[in-house]
Amino acid sequence: MTILAYDLGAGSGRAIVGRLTDHRIVTQEIHRFANEPVKVGPHLYWDILRLYHELQQGLVTAKQERMVPESIGIDSWAVDFGLIGRSGELLGNPYHYRDPHTTGVMDELIAELTAERIFEATGIQFLSFNTLYQLAALRREDSSLLKEAQRLLMIPDLLRYFMTGEMINEFTNATTTQLYNARQQEWDRKLLSHIGIPSSWFGKPVQPGTSAGRLRSSLMDELGLPAIAVTAVAEHDTASAVVAVPALSDSFAYLSCGTWSLMGTEVSEPVIHEQALQLNFTNEGGAYGTYRLLKNIMGLWIFEEYKRECERNGHHASYGEWLSGVEQAPAFQSFIDPDDPIFLHAGDMAKRVADYCRRTNQPIPASRGAMARCIFESLVLKYRYVLELTEQLSGKTFDGLHMVGGGIQNRLLCQWTANAIARPVWAGPAEGSAIGNLAVQWIAQGAFRDIREARAVIRDSFPVDVYEPQDQEAWEQAYARFCRYVEVPVQ
Repeated sequence: MTILAYDLGAGSGRAIVGRLTDHRIVTQEIHRFANEPVKVGPHLYWDILRLYHELQQGLVTAKQERMVPESIGIDSWAVDFGLIGRSGELLGNPYHYRDPHTTGVMDELIAELTAERIFEATGIQFLSFNTLYQLAALRREDSSLLKEAQRLLMIPDLLRYFMTGEMINEFTNATTTQLYNARQQEWDRKLLSHIGIPSSWFGKPVQPGTSAGRLRSSLMDELGLPAIAVTAVAEHDTASAVVAVPALSDSFAYLSCGTWSLMGTEVSEPVIHEQALQLNFTNEGGAYGTYRLLKNIMGLWIFEEYKRECERNGHHASYGEWLSGVEQAPAFQSFIDPDDPIFLHAGDMAKRVADYCRRTNQPIPASRGAMARCIFESLVLKYRYVLELTEQLSGKTFDGLHMVGGGIQNRLLCQWTANAIARPVWAGPAEGSAIGNLAVQWIAQGAFRDIREARAVIRDSFPVDVYEPQDQEAWEQAYARFCRYVEVPVQ
């Protein structure tokens, strides 16, 4: 049985074919492509039609390689969306979540509604680019898009619609909008009414594993393909990554590590109370009756943007050369809070890191290696802080941390994470989101009984690297200094 997972990240996308052989998963990447936003005037957009073209190219490659799949699933990042007009056409390119048009909108809505009211309904972390604030920004600007719109589709919903002609909202991504009422299990009509958005734009979200149609006839004719089934998987890429965590028990902590880092645990019910609000945790929908109690951390974005900045200035180095420079730089010289708002938008990261260090009376990193080391050390120390908060909120204690996603290919980051949290790190699989996407399709088809069996097969199919903590005294001292400089209380 051959199936296909499209996994779209903030910087790239991939098409991965999966097969089950002797109760082992075999995957093959058949197409990889860049996902580069486009800036036009003051705004930053996703090149959504290019992404759709790349999905088609994945199918063309599958056909050429005699691997036509029996089903297809799509996962991507959260919060961004497209608006569909009366004729069924897309109204404009979707905004990128790093576009500045939402500046100030979150604070305005909190002042109008209170953070307590919004969190009590949705259980979602306050991030300035959430769908709630993107729509409120469009309403504030009196956008013409809102006058013509009839439906709102999240990015995987939208790409699925292009492929099938079916407009379906999926649960895990719907919950990230901060417009879905976690208690009532439906779109929050009062929030929508407050920002002037009709509830008719939203369909009842379907659960991961739901059939979402088949390839539309025009696409079948164009590509010479049969009516391949399309499944609504756990379409938020983190939800798919959590499906793929090869945990031995139902109680575990995870870190999905890439451009963003998302750390948390699975819970059976949303954790919605004052402490969760104050700590700005989120309760996003998961697969198979779970919620993901987690916190977004800025992740590798700061380093990636800094690396691009250096390349624009003529410094071209491999990832290995970067890590060599990091290891040669002195340890624990300066720290930043990766989640400080100054690091959210694209731009001069070296200047922003320097400004942060200057503001907190720390040495400014004096070389590229030192700058990267400051970023990496700060990131893993923030992981420790969030892991301990996760234990407080969930009432659980974790023996170690499961890391999945492309970031685990940075072995230095994995080892430093183990050092920082003073516990083992189990790293793998790297293609967590794609593998979780495949797993949901197989569960829907009956190839696996449930998620426990799927995780057991994933555990047997992909290597997991174990990192044991080292240099504990030095990292303990560094963590105390980190907490002081980023103004968080030591747990």
